[in-house]
Amino acid sequence: MPRADGDPGSPASVVVVGGGVGGLAAAIRLAAGGHRVTVFERNDELGGKLGVRQRDGYSFDTGPSLVTLPAEFDELFALVGRRLVDEVDLISLTPQFRYRWADGTVWDVPSHDAVAAVGTSDPHIPGDPQRLARFLEIGGEMWDVSRRTFFAGPMSGPISLTRRMRSPRDLATIRPLTTLQSFARDELGDPRLVQWAGRYATYSGSSPFRAPAALACIPALEARYGCWYPRGGLGELRDSLVRLAEKVGVELRTGTDVARLRLHPTGSRGTGRACRVRGVELVDGTFQPADIVVANVDADHLYADLLPNRRALRRVRRAPRSTSGLAILAGVRGTTGGLAHHNVWFSADYQLEFAQLRAGEPATDPTIYACVSSVTDPTQAPVGCENWFLLVNTPPRPDRVPASYADVVLARLAAHGVDLRERLEFTEVITPGDIEARFRSAGGSIYGTSSDGRRAAFLRPANRGVCRGMYLAGGSSHPGGGLPLVLISARIVADMIARDGW
Repeated sequence: MPRADGDPGSPASVVVVGGGVGGLAAAIRLAAGGHRVTVFERNDELGGKLGVRQRDGYSFDTGPSLVTLPAEFDELFALVGRRLVDEVDLISLTPQFRYRWADGTVWDVPSHDAVAAVGTSDPHIPGDPQRLARFLEIGGEMWDVSRRTFFAGPMSGPISLTRRMRSPRDLATIRPLTTLQSFARDELGDPRLVQWAGRYATYSGSSPFRAPAALACIPALEARYGCWYPRGGLGELRDSLVRLAEKVGVELRTGTDVARLRLHPTGSRGTGRACRVRGVELVDGTFQPADIVVANVDADHLYADLLPNRRALRRVRRAPRSTSGLAILAGVRGTTGGLAHHNVWFSADYQLEFAQLRAGEPATDPTIYACVSSVTDPTQAPVGCENWFLLVNTPPRPDRVPASYADVVLARLAAHGVDLRERLEFTEVITPGDIEARFRSAGGSIYGTSSDGRRAAFLRPANRGVCRGMYLAGGSSHPGGGLPLVLISARIVADMIARDGW
């Protein structure tokens, strides 16, 4: 491939637009491979949605709140001779989660010996432990197939997936025509466990009534590999990625906004495959030449603003948007009995909840997730206090989800028997509108596109862009959102760049 400086033997110059986890991971891989890499992040902090908010002695992780598949980080860190445990102090969470249902059932999911544990006659497990063990076993099989097919490289459609399969048995294992809800109902039976399994659709901003059964691999992964917390908060993980990027020579520029990609025409069509990347133009008018641009931004923003392309934008907008969310950061005086690090209070009617979300309305009885990391790590709150990060799913409709919806969430939590309102030192609310403004994600959708529908996974924006030298990494592109998946996307992009001869 020709280089911007005209020397085909020199390293490629790379610009990464967006300093989220996927962008940082791609930058580390490309710099470790000998390329000259610059990351432009328009916000003042790196890490993207892996954010931290500190106030009055309280600290809150405002994005991801746990680490799964730590081996994905180890594989990345090994490029510079490090391991994840060399950079952060990982704590295995026990219980992983504490779940509560409207009928009063409470279930603590044990640490990553869970597959063995659920095979016992533990009286606290809702439903049949043997059926739960079987469900997790099948979920593990789904992951093993998905890892060597769906997650193994770029995805252009169903044919890409089937070509990587060893036999028809692989296709049968992932149950492509079955929803997560139907699969859980058939395998688990007990409505409480069915609701628990359905919650994992929300890991990709999806509905269990429309998302594929293959998402059952997520609880299986938590059971097999555990849920981990970096002591000091998830910001420690972000900081470790920044240190690694600096170690391999990545230039990191925060507070620097990219206005557009600039292309060098090599044909008559103006944009598209007849063009290749020239570089990026910053908002201040500065031009940064580059052989390669890796976009770690929402694909809607990319093809609407940075590189307007009506065909690509239409494709992006055909994919179902993921849910958004409303978060409450609450500094709480005193301690709460029966609290775990990760807590979930389920709604009384899951089907109604997701029907309201699909209709574009916030749920009247939302399922409530609360991360209170001070339970595990007392440094995250003042002595005798708790740092509550509350999150509920909402539609990606900022106009329908005002900050006052936080009052509904706190009232519903009180109805579950946990009334924080008289113990609040302060609250800060993050709305879908805030998410949209900070991350330029349409409607405040957290994961870009959802997994809703049989073809959703193949409608997600491809890792290869619409012109030569352009690639997409991060949660808005294949294979999707969440810490492990954006690391995988970075690996896919780095491998594509190498195969393309850079």
